[in-house]
Amino acid sequence: MKLRLPRRRRVRLLAGAAALAVVAGAGAWTAAAAAGDSPAVHREDRVVDMPGAAIDTSYFTADDGSGDGPDEGRKRPAVLLGHGFGGSKEDVRAHAEQLARDGYAVLTWSARGFGRSGGRIGLNDPEYEVKDVSRLIDWLATRPEVRLDAEGDPRVGMAGASYGGAVALLAAGYDRRVDAVAPQITYWNLADSLFPNGVFKKLWAGLFFTTGSAGGMQPGQPGAQAPDPLAAPGCGRFQPELCAMYERVAVAGKPDPEARALLEQRSPSAVGARIKVPALIVQGQDDSLFPLDQADAMAKAVAANGAPVSVDWAAGGHDGGTREADRLAERTTAWFDRYLKDEEGADTGPAFRVSRSGGIDSTDGQVQLRGASGERYPGLASDPKEFALAGSEQSFANPAGGAPPALSSLPGIGGQLASFGAGLSLDFPGQNARFDSKPLAEELRITGAPTITLKVRSTAADGSAVLFGKVYDVGPDGRQQVLPSQLVAPVRVENAQQGTTVELRLPAIDHAVEAGHRLRLVVAATDLGYASPAAPATYTVSAQGPLAVPVAGEVRTATPGLPAWTWGLPLGAAALAAALLGIRRSGRAGAGPGGRGARPDPALADVPLEITGLTKRYAKAEDRYAVRDLSFRVEKGQVLGLLGPNGAGKTTTLRMLMGLISPDAGEIRVFGHAVRAGAPVLSRVGAFVEGAGFLPHLTGRANLELYWQATGRPAEDAHLAEALEIAGLGDALERAVRTYSQGMRQRLAIAQAMLGMPDLLILDEPTNGLDPPQIREMRDVMIRYAAGGRTVIVSSHLLSEVEQSCTHLVVMDRGRLVQAGQVSEITGGGHTLLVSLAGPVDDMAVEKVAALEGVGSVVAADDGLLVRLEGATAAGLIAELVRLEVPVSGVGPHRRLEDAFLTLIGGSA
Repeated sequence: MKLRLPRRRRVRLLAGAAALAVVAGAGAWTAAAAAGDSPAVHREDRVVDMPGAAIDTSYFTADDGSGDGPDEGRKRPAVLLGHGFGGSKEDVRAHAEQLARDGYAVLTWSARGFGRSGGRIGLNDPEYEVKDVSRLIDWLATRPEVRLDAEGDPRVGMAGASYGGAVALLAAGYDRRVDAVAPQITYWNLADSLFPNGVFKKLWAGLFFTTGSAGGMQPGQPGAQAPDPLAAPGCGRFQPELCAMYERVAVAGKPDPEARALLEQRSPSAVGARIKVPALIVQGQDDSLFPLDQADAMAKAVAANGAPVSVDWAAGGHDGGTREADRLAERTTAWFDRYLKDEEGADTGPAFRVSRSGGIDSTDGQVQLRGASGERYPGLASDPKEFALAGSEQSFANPAGGAPPALSSLPGIGGQLASFGAGLSLDFPGQNARFDSKPLAEELRITGAPTITLKVRSTAADGSAVLFGKVYDVGPDGRQQVLPSQLVAPVRVENAQQGTTVELRLPAIDHAVEAGHRLRLVVAATDLGYASPAAPATYTVSAQGPLAVPVAGEVRTATPGLPAWTWGLPLGAAALAAALLGIRRSGRAGAGPGGRGARPDPALADVPLEITGLTKRYAKAEDRYAVRDLSFRVEKGQVLGLLGPNGAGKTTTLRMLMGLISPDAGEIRVFGHAVRAGAPVLSRVGAFVEGAGFLPHLTGRANLELYWQATGRPAEDAHLAEALEIAGLGDALERAVRTYSQGMRQRLAIAQAMLGMPDLLILDEPTNGLDPPQIREMRDVMIRYAAGGRTVIVSSHLLSEVEQSCTHLVVMDRGRLVQAGQVSEITGGGHTLLVSLAGPVDDMAVEKVAALEGVGSVVAADDGLLVRLEGATAAGLIAELVRLEVPVSGVGPHRRLEDAFLTLIGGSA
């Protein structure tokens, strides 16, 4: 098989010329082959001239299986992907490539003032950024591979996070051709976000304008633009009216009507009545910039227009915390499958979903997540429960200059601690009032925005007060308190000289309060993230009635699945009974294939592993294989590297080898014994596959001893000292595992796999998360282990490490064996040559070389061409290269595993 570069060059050039007739620009076309069974993704970069700006774009498509490249075959919907504020189109490249593989034509672009795009930042100005999107949709309508609903009207969806999510909503309101949207962690009303309840969110606003004022690319970078001589000092690439608005509000410390009007005009809420397309709304729970109330407002508005809406409260947000990029990308794809591809069976998920903490993973310290869902979106005030608050009328001070301020959220940081149930909240004595509930009789799950009515008096000259409300989860001792998601609700109260009442809606959260804990309402005069009045004043506050807490009882948390081993108990009992019966009947066992297959093969008694004809199909796919007709053999003392791109079938092979899943066909024998679930021969196999779990409060030694006890085997068989010596844990063995670095955890996991000194050791990505010195130590561990006559099989993506630590290789691609043998044979055995070139060679010449008789594949490398021979000789190749006028400066065997690997995988495509 030969690696073919993209064909039909003339067709692509004509298509590009046609595109140039629509929008001016210059483009470059590239292609990259995806791993496994995924199609190749093609990328076309183009700078598009817009009024007042040159916009940098990238266009992604993938082969559709027709064999004629991306411009042929079936029509496909298009997706526009926007980026976040301060970013560029490169931030969404990975998502664009995945959508392209999923059958979409994807267009990304750098917004005005960012990346390599020109123009001034207008904060999604309808006259500029939004019209840019419409012009990009015009361009999509000219592409021959894009599905059209009508002439000039492509089937198109839009997605993006933050700044990119807002422009998706705005485009849906201004351009009827947008058919579906999937905005993430974005705003509905930018004025409400930066001036909530009349209070200036100074910290986030300052970050916004500092980021924009710094401009896009730095001077000297390729594609960077010269500074704008007409821009106001400190304005960067912002429009002048935005600079003036920010400076005016920042000096005054509070917004004015003109500032609100300017931001509202550039917000999706301005065209809310016109957004009538299916919307998947994702908002972060750890987000003090665009809190959950922004998603609530957009969900209600779009649903009121009659369009399908799903709301997803994800973990994370602008303040950091746990992120769910992969899950959200999959849900976005399903949303577009349903509403762009018209796939009725696409699972778009529940109407409402919220991510909840499922505890801490002891192996890596990460928060585990569980989903809760409901058949409808409950809003922020569903099924409220009322809690009386103790505390009389209280007075406190707003200090001069608003300093020192209380601390709640920190942009980009606070949510990271909140995801662990901790935080950095701080309230200064004398600057706040506190009101506590009684200890809760049962657990309370808050899902939404609690509300409270307050009576407020102020001694300020203008009679106003700026207050910050927050609800703490307070432990039984009264000292431990947690501020959920580090969120606070500001409110400006006017005309409070004689006292006035105000309903305060507290931050929307999803948080479980344990039985025995209390709710604590704190009303403070200051907060670091917001502007407080500079003049000193005294505020007097009292709670008027109970605290109303929404619980959304119809939202149910998914039940965690039982451990896999529990499902195997009944089957294990049945298997044990069958085995006992089989022992008694062994003398009468028939000579059928099953009986023969289960018997040990004496000829393989000293062979650690032999795999013959191993085959495993993908679930629910008759023509897709995870592993297909795989055969290879491993001998004693070898360190064998199992290599292959993602989707090659490596992990599936290891799982079958461990008896975790059964093959559809073929056989695995370990020391002559057939492998099946629970096979006794697996006691001679140690494995580290997909991580290991440890009890963080126990020492490393205690964890290993506890693990070995669970096997039920004698303590003297563990060979603990020997395994520890090889793993090289040293004094760290006596420390609690929670103090371990990632490298120490990896070595402890390897030591666990070595317990009992198994004859065959299997390691799946043992160097994940390790730094270079730790990787070198892990390499030494594997070499030392095999030096005693045992065998090691390691699956890894670090080809340089495999080359240094492994003696033999098995290379897989798409479930099949590509090549097996010694490392030295594969890297420099003469079948693959490095052709050094004296000058550049175009793609057509490479295609001609690949088409030569006896040439398996050709791959461009930094030093020239990697040519794999299948019958041709080196001398014959040189003669043909001279005939083709290829500027050859040298030919010799190449000895880099990375190059050999790329050549092998390319040759098997």
